[in-house]
Amino acid sequence: MGNLTRSRNDRLIAGVCAGIAKRLGIETFWVRLIFIIGGGVFFWIYIALAFILPYGD
Repeated sequence: MGNLTRSRNDRLIAGVCAGIAKRLGIETFWVRLIFIIGGGVFFWIYIALAFILPYGD
């Protein structure tokens, strides 16, 4: 599986959801949907991960 990284290729904003999806082995759509439905808390988690995670592929 590897380390958690952001995606350079499959990204809409910062590649965080694509990186999480790749790490978990699921479709990017499902991770994005969770972040959208999650709302406020997930927004701040996304922002933090965008600054913390390095780029992968």
